[in-house]
Amino acid sequence: MSKYIVVEGPIGVGKTTLAKKIAHSLHYELMLETFSDNPFLINFYKNQKEFALATQLQFLLNRSKVFARERKDFFASNEIVSDFLMKKDKLFAEIILNHEELNLYYDISSKLDFHEPKPDLVIYLQADINILLNRIQKRGEIYEYQITSDYLGSIVNAYAKYFHSYEESPLLVINTSNVDVNKPDDYSLLLDVIKKDLKGKNYFNPSGI
Repeated sequence: MSKYIVVEGPIGVGKTTLAKKIAHSLHYELMLETFSDNPFLINFYKNQKEFALATQLQFLLNRSKVFARERKDFFASNEIVSDFLMKKDKLFAEIILNHEELNLYYDISSKLDFHEPKPDLVIYLQADINILLNRIQKRGEIYEYQITSDYLGSIVNAYAKYFHSYEESPLLVINTSNVDVNKPDDYSLLLDVIKKDLKGKNYFNPSGI
């Protein structure tokens, strides 16, 4: 069974909720991204152009600490479920930064000493933009009310493009617009799939729709 599982997908898709459920069910260590550690995020959603660089560099530094080389023993000796890939940092940087800012981002990133272990399984959650916006509104994070459909659409497209050619780890794709992994029956089936020795790209759709 996979030792290092990562749940990924766009804002509002349910990454953290599913990661928590899997960690509880499998008795794995839970590694979550804490957005509250980024003091620029609130202002970013109010004025993306002005705060994009500061926000992205703060995320880069925070994420690089999680995957610092001195933490290799943590990944080697534990079974882990996480709700983010380090590589998502580059996806967001390419969306929100202008050309000059992106060059600076790449320069700083290249000088950081971090290493992300290869996941044994990546679960990629998808959902329609309108469904994502509705979920974001429902979860009540006030600063996220500034998120627009255009911005969210760019994130959804970036994830879709990235995972279309993703081959670094076994991949399990779940469209949460059609599948509710919080339903006991569907979740039980999902756990059965996770416990298999998956290879390549796989799709979870228990209803067959």
